[in-house]
Amino acid sequence: MDQDNLGQPNLEDQINREIEILSLNQLHELGNQAVKQGLLIGHGHRGGRYELLSKEEVMLLSPQEAQDYLQTLLGQADGSA
Repeated sequence: MDQDNLGQPNLEDQINREIEILSLNQLHELGNQAVKQGLLIGHGHRGGRYELLSKEEVMLLSPQEAQDYLQTLLGQADGSA
């Protein structure tokens, strides 16, 4: 992380951190939707990866892979994918 003259994180680092937090919040919301619809039995962060639990399997994916998977899963459940 770069810092300016006063030892504070620079604006670019702050923006990147905010984007990451928003992405993780969206991922968590997608996981919650999948659980509410009975598509998963659990989800959460584990060792820098994102864990998805179904009755049949446990998946450990990158956050981006998990988000893509959940969007596809929810789209199929809604009949739109």
